[in-house]
Amino acid sequence: MSKYAAQSEATVRFTGVAILLDRFLYFPAKAATEELVSGGLRAWPTPEAFRGLVAEPPGSARASAIVFHGNAGHAGHRSFYAAALTRLGLRVILAEYPGYGPRDGTPSEETLVADARQTIALAHRLYGAPLLLIGESLGSGVAAAAGSRERDKIAGMMLITPWDRLEHVAAHHYPWLPVKWLLRDQYDSVTHLASFGRSILVVIAQRDSIVPARFGEALYDSLAEPRQLIVVKAADHNDWPGRVDETWWREAIGFLLMPSH
Repeated sequence: MSKYAAQSEATVRFTGVAILLDRFLYFPAKAATEELVSGGLRAWPTPEAFRGLVAEPPGSARASAIVFHGNAGHAGHRSFYAAALTRLGLRVILAEYPGYGPRDGTPSEETLVADARQTIALAHRLYGAPLLLIGESLGSGVAAAAGSRERDKIAGMMLITPWDRLEHVAAHHYPWLPVKWLLRDQYDSVTHLASFGRSILVVIAQRDSIVPARFGEALYDSLAEPRQLIVVKAADHNDWPGRVDETWWREAIGFLLMPSH
């Protein structure tokens, strides 16, 4: 085999591994809009221009929260956020990603972050302040990247089971691969939030087997004030919602909306 043929084969092999890593990062579930609208959730902003689901609180909303979900499923699977937060007087937008639910597109950091910025801008235009971002797992990376670029519109951010840099999580799961060079998407939340200048609440699951707690702690350690760290005891990556209650949510939202910040 010639030197050039060998280089070409290596390039193909590395490209194949990079594509494989992408497939491990995004697990979209498809669903029609009408399948998602139920239990007080409606298409947002309209069924024709679907970008997610919205739930309104009883009476007037005291704030709006945009939820960016994790890498699997679709926005309709996160209705528990709406149930918890509308009781506290928040309007809740369950943002949907390109390529997920009824939306067309191919997931990538570039497309998800650009789309999230549009969602933030639209929510701010429709509802004004205060506007909160909630990111879960992959969504924490999306919220950090998009929120840092739209920080003039945001009062605070809650990052649940987040990482500092995606490459660290990938290296944890694939220690035999040069993931730093293979990852197409970086989701570097440390860099994105370096000058955010708003309240950030970091929530980590104590026994997280997907994004180990140390990566969330590293992100927290990199942040400037105002910041707060909450550890959900005995929780794994996906079961933390069952280990928190209404008081927990009230205190978390209270921190993000605290005027003294």
